[in-house]
Amino acid sequence: MSLKQRLTNDLKQAMKDKDQLRKNVITLIRSDIKQIEVDKRIELEDQDVIEIISRQLKQRKDALDEFQKGGREDLVAQAQQEAEILLQYLPEQLSEEEVIDIVKSVIVEIGANSMQDMGKVMAAVMPKVKGRADGKIVNQAVKKLL
Repeated sequence: MSLKQRLTNDLKQAMKDKDQLRKNVITLIRSDIKQIEVDKRIELEDQDVIEIISRQLKQRKDALDEFQKGGREDLVAQAQQEAEILLQYLPEQLSEEEVIDIVKSVIVEIGANSMQDMGKVMAAVMPKVKGRADGKIVNQAVKKLL
């Protein structure tokens, strides 16, 4: 079953269960998918849908930080719940150790040895971890190892 079909089925189930939060999150994902499909006149594959979900997850995490700074605990809880729902549609996330291992292998492969090579390393690592690791974690690992 494709990811788009799974989202459709989960939306129907959320409506039956009267799960308003899940319904809202899935509706936002589906509207982003539909918008891109209409604008570009293409049919999105699962990998493209994963990118959309990753982007929405990043937005929730950024908002979460801002809500915590502002002391809005009600919004913090909601953003956390939304992030948990989004994570269910992404491939299993890599642990920090796995990201470090990937970064180490890319550094050896490229022959990077200073911070000046950070762009090259990031460009090589990101396609390998796409949808499975946050860019911030990758960036920190590259900085630490270079």
